[in-house]
Amino acid sequence: MTGGHGHDEPFYLHAKNMYNLDRMKYQKLTMTLGVLTAFSIGVGVPIFAVIFQQKKTASAQLFFVDPPYQ
Repeated sequence: MTGGHGHDEPFYLHAKNMYNLDRMKYQKLTMTLGVLTAFSIGVGVPIFAVIFQQKKTASAQLFFVDPPYQ
């Protein structure tokens, strides 16, 4: 087999240079943006889920409320 992921190849083709974070261009900017993005997703998704669930529950309750008696 030939290629990057063949069984005859003992290691990943680019493993030596894969995680050289100290040689990354714009390391400070890239890591800051990555951490902020991950943090924003980690905080934003649960908040969105709670708001969405509360809106869904509130709209479902409107159908089960008895009409006001006159």
